[in-house]
Amino acid sequence: MKVAVSATGTSLDAVVDPRFGRCPYFVIVETETMQFEAIPNVIQSDPRGDGIQSAQIIAGKGVKVVITGHVGPNAYQALSASGIRVVTGATQTVREAVLKYQRGELMEAGSPTVYGHFGMGRGGPAGRGGRWG
Repeated sequence: MKVAVSATGTSLDAVVDPRFGRCPYFVIVETETMQFEAIPNVIQSDPRGDGIQSAQIIAGKGVKVVITGHVGPNAYQALSASGIRVVTGATQTVREAVLKYQRGELMEAGSPTVYGHFGMGRGGPAGRGGRWG
């Protein structure tokens, strides 16, 4: 199964970027073999629609699951509409995040929090008016 991980770099040892829509790279991993492809997120600096456009890029790669730190409600809806499951709360390397997901240690996002972002709570960037794609 293909999973996409929002990442700070282009390898399995890159750290998971907490921002889905604004991450610099997506590392797409085939979970059966751990073979991967890193693609730049060309949308990361777009001032509007970053999460939705990033979701469209991922959907075009045949991904079934996205692993990230946080995802906004618009990106979540776009991913869900494409049949892609969303897992939030990842903070480790891409490799560790994929392995944790395979072991059932990372959970799928269910619905937006009070602040409209998955994986965030009071006092997080969304609570301070920050923006996570």
